[in-house]
Amino acid sequence: MPTAVDPLALDRQVCFALAAASRSVIALYRPVLAPLGLTHPQYLVMLALWERSPRTVTDIGEALLLEPATLSPLLKRLEAAGLITRNRSATDERALAVELTADGAALRARAEKVPAQIVERLGMPVADLERIRDGLTALISAAR
Repeated sequence: MPTAVDPLALDRQVCFALAAASRSVIALYRPVLAPLGLTHPQYLVMLALWERSPRTVTDIGEALLLEPATLSPLLKRLEAAGLITRNRSATDERALAVELTADGAALRARAEKVPAQIVERLGMPVADLERIRDGLTALISAAR
């Protein structure tokens, strides 16, 4: 007679697998990002700005799925590090425009090595990582 599957078993929980995977992967990024002077959340902000600069705080928050209260301290630290500037938008005084400085733009060249280092540390084929990323993207969309 088959045993019943416990719906509350820890190893069956999507939330646990996501939380554990997130902590583990972010931990791999720490030593790779340290020489760049970035934390993982700061790296995400910089990725958004390397795609397009300037951007409004609202636009960055939407891209990263972060609330302004979470994003604001990240931006302040990046500004203090000389990587970005924050100024009122010329077209909308209510909006805060975030723009890369020359140092922030130049950091991109060093950051281009990060993805390959993470792939190497994970030791998984890129195709597998892309499938996982695509699955997580679909999960994020479903949860929203």
